[in-house]
Amino acid sequence: MLNEILAHKRAELEIKKQTCPLSTIVRELESVKPPGDFLAALRHRSARSALIAECKRASPSRGPLAQELDVLDLAHIYADNGASAVSVLTDERFFHGSLEDLRRIAAVGLAVPLLRKDFILEAYQVYEARAAGADAILLIVAALAKDRLIELYKLARQLGMAVLVEVHDRQEIVAAMACEPRIIGINNRNLQDFSVRLETSLELCPLIPSDICTVAESGIHTVDDVHRLADAGANAILVGEALIMASDIPSKVRSLACIEQTVIM
Repeated sequence: MLNEILAHKRAELEIKKQTCPLSTIVRELESVKPPGDFLAALRHRSARSALIAECKRASPSRGPLAQELDVLDLAHIYADNGASAVSVLTDERFFHGSLEDLRRIAAVGLAVPLLRKDFILEAYQVYEARAAGADAILLIVAALAKDRLIELYKLARQLGMAVLVEVHDRQEIVAAMACEPRIIGINNRNLQDFSVRLETSLELCPLIPSDICTVAESGIHTVDDVHRLADAGANAILVGEALIMASDIPSKVRSLACIEQTVIM
């Protein structure tokens, strides 16, 4: 599945670069407000684990989840009910997101920072993320050669963004450390077959140095999951599907953020 997604992303990028040159995107940076401090938002929290709440219409494994989702309304719900940050999926083909989703949310100036979640392969996408208002980006170790990973990490940091460096196993943790990362995400979803094991984070969290902010991603559904991950060393959790599919989204956000009452922003 990962290979299929990356092949499509490369083809998509070639079309994008022809229709909107990099020089145009770089000029847009002049009018974008400075990025917020994504890492500080994860570190300064009242709960044991900060919640990164995700805007997500679909997934390759589950198909459509919420096709009519208004991401702007959802982002407000997340921010107003205790999320420390909002993740916005911008992949169009497989997750039914868009950069316009990110731009709309960034334009309203939420009190929490925004993560652009996508399959980022080139510098073009890093500039694109900042121009759209992202405060942080995702870089997936499994999708990038070591030199490219370091190159994109450094570029994001130069632009003032934080980077969530995503790993899936011990070898990828070693590869991630070449960036000297400040945030590492452990994805419980296997990107080859999209199966999910919460145990992935439980096993890998203790291997990450304590001065690095560790984020557990995927397959998190209950408060018990949150506590188990925190006990293993996770500083934050990233949750999408469990929030999107909840019958009462504000209540589910407060539950997973371990907040009893609605937060007034």
